[in-house]
Amino acid sequence: MSRCAWPLLRRLPARAALALRHGGGSAPRARPAASSASNGDGGASRAPDTSLFVPVPLKPGLGGAAEEDVGAELTRPLDKGEVLKNLNKFYKRKEIQRLGAENGLDARLFHQAFISFRKYIMESSSVSADLHIILNDICCGAGHVDDLFPFFLRHAKQIFPMLDCMDDLRKISDLRLPPNWYPDARAIQRKIIFHAGPTNSGKTYHAIQRFLSAKSGIYCGPLKLLAHEIFQKSNDASVPCDLVTGEERLFANEDSRQAPHVACTIEMCSTNTPYEVAVIDEIQMIRDPARGWAWTRALLGLCAEEIHVCGEPAAIDLVTELMYTTGEEVEVRNYERLTPLTVLDYALESLDNLRAGDCIVCFSKNDIYSVSRQIEARGLECAVIYGSLPPGTKLEQAKKFNDPDDPCKILVATDAIGMGLNLCIRRIIFNSIVKPTVNEKGEKEIDTISTSQALQIAGRAGRFGSSFKQGEVTTMHRDDLAQLKELLREPVPPVQAAGLHPTPEQIEMFAYHLPDATLSNLIDIFVSLSQVDGMYFVCNIDDFKFLADMIQHIPLNLRSRYVFCTAPLNRKEPFVCTTLLKFARQFSRNEPLTFDWLCRHTKWPLAAPKNIKELVHLEAVHDVFDLYLWLSYRFMDMFPDAALVRDIQKKLDDIIQIGVCNITKLIRASQSAAAPGTAEVVSEDFPLSGTQREPRAVSERQGAASTEALSVAVEAAGLRRAKNVRPSRLGGRQEELKSYGRGSLANRLLREGLLTQEMLRQLESEWQDQHRNGRYGFGSKRDDQHSSKETRKKRK
Repeated sequence: MSRCAWPLLRRLPARAALALRHGGGSAPRARPAASSASNGDGGASRAPDTSLFVPVPLKPGLGGAAEEDVGAELTRPLDKGEVLKNLNKFYKRKEIQRLGAENGLDARLFHQAFISFRKYIMESSSVSADLHIILNDICCGAGHVDDLFPFFLRHAKQIFPMLDCMDDLRKISDLRLPPNWYPDARAIQRKIIFHAGPTNSGKTYHAIQRFLSAKSGIYCGPLKLLAHEIFQKSNDASVPCDLVTGEERLFANEDSRQAPHVACTIEMCSTNTPYEVAVIDEIQMIRDPARGWAWTRALLGLCAEEIHVCGEPAAIDLVTELMYTTGEEVEVRNYERLTPLTVLDYALESLDNLRAGDCIVCFSKNDIYSVSRQIEARGLECAVIYGSLPPGTKLEQAKKFNDPDDPCKILVATDAIGMGLNLCIRRIIFNSIVKPTVNEKGEKEIDTISTSQALQIAGRAGRFGSSFKQGEVTTMHRDDLAQLKELLREPVPPVQAAGLHPTPEQIEMFAYHLPDATLSNLIDIFVSLSQVDGMYFVCNIDDFKFLADMIQHIPLNLRSRYVFCTAPLNRKEPFVCTTLLKFARQFSRNEPLTFDWLCRHTKWPLAAPKNIKELVHLEAVHDVFDLYLWLSYRFMDMFPDAALVRDIQKKLDDIIQIGVCNITKLIRASQSAAAPGTAEVVSEDFPLSGTQREPRAVSERQGAASTEALSVAVEAAGLRRAKNVRPSRLGGRQEELKSYGRGSLANRLLREGLLTQEMLRQLESEWQDQHRNGRYGFGSKRDDQHSSKETRKKRK
């Protein structure tokens, strides 16, 4: 535009001038960030969470010998003081703020964009000629600050690129029609059969019979143990069946040809392969906040003539509604429990009342350790099963418990026994009815178990075909029994929604529009913009984001980064997380992760554990081997030694089994290795039951060896953590916590196996010696006065 045109432009309103400068007949306007987008009901889409929009840094123009300030040649150098005054006037203009809002800049983005715009201008030694001329005219009084708006908006779109493509981002993150994601499944008319019933009703058995009789089939289960069980049953029945889990591939045929049947964990099911029959087990997990997306994907996407769905009746309505959107009808087959289940009218109250076939269910490892030691202190042998144990160890412990010739007749387990293991249990005993859970925000809470969980666990008693023709269920504590009965009487709330999760393809499309955003930020923006109807929800992505942030600094392409972030690991295990970081770093350097490298990192070979800490570390190493195998099926060239790793993993499984079989010895070794003068108090992490303790060193200067002080410490700890539990859901447990510490502490510790007679005598002797020497004097008036004087001195 020629210089002579500027006087004419100055006489025009700002927005008209903007249009002419861009050569158009009307002012171009970016689509607003919170623009209306039609949804299923024709309403407006929700405004995005702009706090997730991270500005892209722009470096100011510093100039140089090769660059000339054309604007300065045409006009004159800028007076930065005057420029700053006019920029601040621009910021305060209501009309400018309104124009910004119309172009997608809410108050937060407008402020951030202006700060960046002002910094860019003030720190640049030279700016573009047109901006220089406008700034000069404004400073000379020949222009208006509103004329800066098109340059400000251009800058805002540079640091917030999502403003220019908001409609595209909304379309990519539109999750309102998941059935359309699976055209192969929509191309056939599928028959949906829902096998509904409680635990031990034979619902899965009937679905598996149809699976075995079909020409081809796929079984999708929630656990590796379940997939492995179906794999074995099929091949034992002369039906060739492959096994596919995240970490393992086993072929029925020796030449590794694909068999017509496959048993897999649900995340691994193929939505492209046609089958005659598909079985989806535990369909109620479609509501799971972390894994529900896998059941949604299987239900909507499997290409099978018949889909047999097994699970709780609470999921019937949702499955029916989902299938209505695909034009498919659901046939419901209801089943009743095959053996009676009785809720006893009395609690166990003491481990002295245990009988053969009893299973005590705890909700933390600490409770597992405490209860198993108390049982073996009574001369009884017990098997132990909890979630972080390797599958092979779980099976061996289950086999030991089920064996009628084995002296082990008691089982101590977490809710891991709720599915995946066939156990001959006569009576289920709930050690507690509260457990740690993760809410929708990803925050940890302590809450009463749900009716569904209570029924799933209680239903393991009296399994059909076992030596016990009926099952019994009760609690360890009398105060819990009434609430357990109420839980088991309540109907299971219907499943309301199915989980969804962004796919790699959707994230790649997002990254195309936002190339400078981190993967964690991409996921946040995706969820913020996503639209779902009432039958779906977006699954919790905290674990994904945790891993994305952890490896963000490592140079990886987007697809590889996404795969690493979906790795199945527990982020609470530092050793496993550190290993993933090392895997990613080595991968980014294009250096294969060999068997020798892994052995050096894990210090293999490893010895049998001598205490609980070593056992926990061995479990973490087993998870590292799982992680290697999981990655080896996704990056075969970079993780080439899967066969060797699988061999040492089996050896590690045997070592862990030795540790679990001697778990009470490990507990004693851990406690004896603790510092002298330790006191056993309720665990901070799991305030679940009155029997739970955690060794914690207490200073001798505080007199923790005193039984009085120890009792006060226990009572205070219990009351402090009771505040974190919702009182409306705890019922009588509040009174138990309030009364904690009453009675003889020594008797309680002896009864619970946490204190021996020898330890008690030693404590008594030490206490008497120290009391005679005047080292302890709790409650004396002189000591109280002395303490008060010391406190006053410190304050002064």
